[in-house]
Amino acid sequence: MLQDRKRSVGEAGEAVTQLRYAREGIVTGEMRYVAGREKMEPETIREEVARGRMIIPANVNHASLEPMCIGKAGRVKINANIGNSQTTSEIETEIEKLRTSVKYGADTVMDLSSGGDIPRIRRAIIEASPVPIGTVPIYEVVSRVGAPEEMTGDLFLEVIEEQAEQGVDYMTIHAGVLLQNLHLVQSRITGIVSRGGGLLARWMVHHTKQNPLYERFDEILEICRRYDVSLSLGDGLRPGSVADASDAAQFAELRTLGRLTERAWKRDVQVMIEGPGHVPLDQLEMNVKMQQEICHEAPFYTLGPLVTDVAPGYDHITSAIGAAIVGWHGTSMLCYVTPKEHLGLPNPEDVKQGLIAYRIAAHAADIARGRPGAREWDDELSRARYAFDWNRQFELALDPETAREMHDETLPDDYFKTAEFCSMCGPKFCPMHNFRDVDWSSLKSVAEKLPAEG
Repeated sequence: MLQDRKRSVGEAGEAVTQLRYAREGIVTGEMRYVAGREKMEPETIREEVARGRMIIPANVNHASLEPMCIGKAGRVKINANIGNSQTTSEIETEIEKLRTSVKYGADTVMDLSSGGDIPRIRRAIIEASPVPIGTVPIYEVVSRVGAPEEMTGDLFLEVIEEQAEQGVDYMTIHAGVLLQNLHLVQSRITGIVSRGGGLLARWMVHHTKQNPLYERFDEILEICRRYDVSLSLGDGLRPGSVADASDAAQFAELRTLGRLTERAWKRDVQVMIEGPGHVPLDQLEMNVKMQQEICHEAPFYTLGPLVTDVAPGYDHITSAIGAAIVGWHGTSMLCYVTPKEHLGLPNPEDVKQGLIAYRIAAHAADIARGRPGAREWDDELSRARYAFDWNRQFELALDPETAREMHDETLPDDYFKTAEFCSMCGPKFCPMHNFRDVDWSSLKSVAEKLPAEG
């Protein structure tokens, strides 16, 4: 942990953000810590942050934080969503989900609690978390009013400031959902599937007024400047089915997010952009390229995307397929999807399954992007596999416990930890065992005497 990372909260109008320091040529302790984790030079981290292509979500009040970065120059990152609903879960359960998330490789965690004592739940999560914590402030705003129509701009600012003061590292702000673009979703199969987007749309249609998060965006930026809260500009009009992907509503919001990115940068506030949830395979690369162009290479943070809609109960797989591809093409962080997506509130086991699927996707993307050192892990495991070093295979596995349990289910004795076969092939049919038993020394001379084919 970075012991001396705590900075002072800024006065009104004063920036204490990583972006501000980077632009001034200062390599902060957070940047040095991140450089060590990423095996990069601190100056490279500073340059990426200064350009806005990388963010370091690090609220000055998150004392237990171990800083990390989100940006395509670094590893592809994974976010895990936790948080209670209005009907289910308690603080102890959310802390267990947090610990499960960290254990299985989450780089950040979002607290999406929408019921109960939300500030108390969030405080417990922040105090226990070594990874950045994100929130969606509109959920707490709605919990404080009788109906969504009663939300106000003043209440938004009050909640955002309270969450910033508690130590929230980044916040999803759906400031790109504009009144003039709402008509574009009316012909969709699934309409609006973002909770924040749906609540704001309901408010705007009721009052026939512009989005208060858009109208008061500059005031939100001033809060973020003082605490170094990074903004995750939400995609409130994201497609919720492959039929709705890449439509006019999605890209109208994206263009607004590009303009909001520039406004945030002018005030030294770090920004990343949230991306679409359901997109077929053939549109994934185009979506990443459009985001990078329209939003000036600000880090892209995607939910999945899910590449088909027909697999409820298995959407961690459906979405990991899309996640690997968008990660390959330049997405910086992947928001995991659990098997319970579209069905219910995930439990700790669902969190684990979602994270494992996404760690596979993120690592596959790092290999495809040629990230230095990414494939060394694979090569080392492959050598252990060829050497029938079962214990080393378990150690190197992404989920060692499950790998060991699956092997031991049929061959539990210690003898089989050195056996040159598994229960799939047995000793007679193991191809690697047979390969090792072949005398290959004369093969070249024999091959030279044979025709090129046949």
